[in-house]
Amino acid sequence: MQVAAAGGETAPLDVPFPNPVFADVSPDTSELLITQGNFTSDNSFWAMPVPAGSPRLLSDLSGHDAMWTPYGKLLFAKGLDLYMAEHDGSHQRKFATAPDLPGSLRLSPDGARIRFTVSNVTNNTSTLWEVRADGSNMHPLLLGWNDPPSECCGQWTPDGRYYFFQSGKGGAHNIWVVPDSVPWWRKASPEPAQLTTGPLQFGGPLPSKDGKKLFVVGVQQRAELVRYDAKAADFVPYLGGIPASDVDFSRDGQWVTYVRNPEGTLWRSKLDGTARLQLTYPPMHTALAHWSPDGRQIAFSGSFPGKPWQVFLISKDGGSPQSLTAENAFETDPSWSQDGNTLAIGHHDLVHDDQTYIELFDVKTRQISQVPGSKGIFAPRWSPDGRYILAITAAGNDKLMLYDVKNQKWRQLNTSVNSFGYLAGSPDSAYIYFDTILNGDTGYFRLRISDGKMEKLVDLKKIRLYRDQFGPSSWTGLGPGGLPLFPRDTSTQEVYAFDLQLP
Repeated sequence: MQVAAAGGETAPLDVPFPNPVFADVSPDTSELLITQGNFTSDNSFWAMPVPAGSPRLLSDLSGHDAMWTPYGKLLFAKGLDLYMAEHDGSHQRKFATAPDLPGSLRLSPDGARIRFTVSNVTNNTSTLWEVRADGSNMHPLLLGWNDPPSECCGQWTPDGRYYFFQSGKGGAHNIWVVPDSVPWWRKASPEPAQLTTGPLQFGGPLPSKDGKKLFVVGVQQRAELVRYDAKAADFVPYLGGIPASDVDFSRDGQWVTYVRNPEGTLWRSKLDGTARLQLTYPPMHTALAHWSPDGRQIAFSGSFPGKPWQVFLISKDGGSPQSLTAENAFETDPSWSQDGNTLAIGHHDLVHDDQTYIELFDVKTRQISQVPGSKGIFAPRWSPDGRYILAITAAGNDKLMLYDVKNQKWRQLNTSVNSFGYLAGSPDSAYIYFDTILNGDTGYFRLRISDGKMEKLVDLKKIRLYRDQFGPSSWTGLGPGGLPLFPRDTSTQEVYAFDLQLP
């Protein structure tokens, strides 16, 4: 999308491929730098002429973040490495390696230094780092200022005197500024100063070219739970339109558990809304809750600031959540066996697919074992009849896999889908439901496991879905009677321009 710097109507840009990600504008403003996919995977880059023209693939370049420098070079990240290349991506040269996943690369106005965000996707932390343009003197900024760190997306003023960034300090996202260089005759604090405060969440700071304004994105997060009404071909509120996602129902159909957004707390109640009980509290965030077959416990994914997602158990009557493992690893998607004695868990490494696998947790003995042949596979869903486990390949989310529990064999289910979202099994174990939010053909589908017959149930192009905890997609699921459920995004998200008066 594009909008005039003075404000007005927004207008879409015609980019001829799905999931485009805007990276930069060329110094002469004649081209846009565009990539695809998400922050954790390397993809190709295109140069797109403006105001009109077709994108041009940049050499054999791939990466996950890039910018054009004022000097005609291309600065980009690939894996943990930082590269410099010509404007068209040719003559690539690695000059530095970051301590973790780098992104949001920015070159100082004098061309001497590069600042960037270093993200630990396991612990969900982000820090600001700096390195000289020749690859020397790499070091963190603001060391110890925020624990756990949650800073990103920095930008210099055009004259290089100040540096803006966004931070989750104190649990709220706001814009901060810090002097980059202070003359000896001017008294100024080297500590960051907060520029914005609630009720909105602020991010994405961008100084104007004349340094007199600061553009930011302000968000007020809201969601409502809806179901798809096939007769009306429309989405209607469900359970009163509560601000919920990650919804699951007890097998007797009497109880529901859900994650309340945007707080990320876990709740349970009866289907009519009575007997409502909050099960978890901030600063813990929760996701992917599932009732045990006997309806006495709830298994869910949970995380604390600066810690990886792990799997917890909690009584339906409340109490302290109990973590299942002591591993410092990213573990999500707990799914119960038919008898309730075992949980299938996704041990997921978001950067290294070969370190992703499915493990089984014995609820009685607390022993953990790895499912044979599950390397590179995640997001397990145990069928209600206990016969199989369905899951997705981690590399691209592009293959739907079925594990025969008795014979301990994996096989791929043949579909025409090239990227799967959330999985949900039908109560009779005959179908698997899934979304294709990350595809061009955005919809909600079901697949008959016996013969592979697939049908599209809902077109999701006409609804804006609330973004989930794990990336650019959204939770989707099933209610009683096979009702497709979705969290509709009713958030406001706007671009603001602040007048700048800097010392």
